[in-house]
Amino acid sequence: MRFALSSLPRARVGVLLFLSCASALVFGCSGSGSTEAAATQANNITIGVYTTPREAYGALLPVFREQQRAAGREVTIRESYLGSGAQARAILGGFEADLAALSLDPDIELLRGGELIRHDWRADEYGGMVTRSVVVIGVRPGNPKNIRTWADLARPGIEVLTPNVRTSGGAMWNVLAIYGAAMRGHAGVPAGDRDAAIGLLANILRNVKIMDRSGRDSMLTFERGVGDAIITYENEMLVGRAGGRDYEYITAGSTILIENPIAIIDANVDRHGTRELTQAFIDFLRTPASQRTFAEHGLRPVVPAVEAETRSRFAAVEDLFTIRDLGGWAEAQRLLFDENGIYDQALARGRQEAP
Repeated sequence: MRFALSSLPRARVGVLLFLSCASALVFGCSGSGSTEAAATQANNITIGVYTTPREAYGALLPVFREQQRAAGREVTIRESYLGSGAQARAILGGFEADLAALSLDPDIELLRGGELIRHDWRADEYGGMVTRSVVVIGVRPGNPKNIRTWADLARPGIEVLTPNVRTSGGAMWNVLAIYGAAMRGHAGVPAGDRDAAIGLLANILRNVKIMDRSGRDSMLTFERGVGDAIITYENEMLVGRAGGRDYEYITAGSTILIENPIAIIDANVDRHGTRELTQAFIDFLRTPASQRTFAEHGLRPVVPAVEAETRSRFAAVEDLFTIRDLGGWAEAQRLLFDENGIYDQALARGRQEAP
């Protein structure tokens, strides 16, 4: 089960509560009948985003503001970046984001279950998605441990990094990539053998010494020299390498397509009067120019023409599967991540078999 907001560190909760209170102060400042205050409020939006695309949003937000300025509208955008699960729980707990751009479907569904999202957020031509990526294995320069496949991460003496599935959407994608590749017969165990897949996952988790709260925190740990390998988003590796970091990555032959959702938070935009501006921002993120910017920051586009145009930027994957190949999110959540599911079983087995 996912952690409640109360399980977050005290400092993190304090930040979230501050943001929520600040949001309430700003959005609650329009007195009845104050047209000027209402107009100002409608020009301010708050976005809650998962951690890994921070640089891409940093490049895109000034462009959107300038476009709005050219149209005669001065826009302010407040930003919050947390691990996907933590961000979803912050919004559910009172952080008044107008928009959520998260790592995975269940975190958006958490907000819909809390009646903050009231529309069918998957109903657009992109299925509610704004970017894609794949799960990869990052290794040290020259790949000194000769890591090529998921099975190599289970070898004794290999130190692996992956974040905590209770706080990080990226961590959940990582587990799905390993389990899915194993069940498809592309990870050194027989296809369709669930116990063997759990065993592989257990052996990999036994080699994980540090589980950070988010994919970005996990990358920072890797960049500090910890670990022989990291399981992470492809875009994290590409952004780091573009910034001069010296590491390599491997697609392991079989991996999962990461699909990142975005949605308006109905309860908040209606309270703030920001629905039109928030929707304009989502539309902007799906323009060809914005999708090219995402690609420049290592994220695979969802717009077909831009995906074809930028395909050569990304590593080819021999066996690329999706969450639908694993029965969809509801089935994957139940099977792998619910209490005593496959992840808990693998984690317990790995600990029991540790030397």
